[in-house]
Amino acid sequence: MPAAPSGPPDLRGRALISTRTSALILIVVATAATRLLPHLPNMTPLTALALFGGACFADRRLGFALPLLALALSDLALAAIFGWQAMITDAHVEVQYLAFALVTASGFLLRGRRTVTSVAGGTLLGSTIFFVVSNFGVWALGTMYPRTGEGLLACYVAGIPFFGNALLGDIGYGAVLFGSLALLEMRFSALREPAIAPR
Repeated sequence: MPAAPSGPPDLRGRALISTRTSALILIVVATAATRLLPHLPNMTPLTALALFGGACFADRRLGFALPLLALALSDLALAAIFGWQAMITDAHVEVQYLAFALVTASGFLLRGRRTVTSVAGGTLLGSTIFFVVSNFGVWALGTMYPRTGEGLLACYVAGIPFFGNALLGDIGYGAVLFGSLALLEMRFSALREPAIAPR
């Protein structure tokens, strides 16, 4: 009968977090921090980060959790530093988080198929999801617009200028995020995406 192994298993060489995952976390944190810099209304990295998280993290739980955590922490920072309490007290804040979660889910469509065309399409889809869902939340939970069809239409029309800024920000940040990762993957083999079967 073979002897039972003595002592704990040898875990040398086994990283709890892979090099790629660590790099992705750093990219997310650094990019989220830019939200604290001066910027045009709605021209922030958050939608691009949500798409990036869904597309690039092998662990889908991290893909969801990190962009939402970045959103929550930056909301708290903006409230604390600039006194923007509305960032955490508005009635439709939860709807914004739902919108970002849906954008992350749309990023799953890019897993294993990150090309310039697919990322551009995913960026447009993510921007549209956030626009539709967040403005619906403003209409449904806020007090600015009557809860009628006309009120809903007025809410979306009023949001169009902000959608333009958001789309420009999403395109710019998306290009930086996905482009930088592609360059890093070309340079460092440890950062290359593991095989993920497209779905």
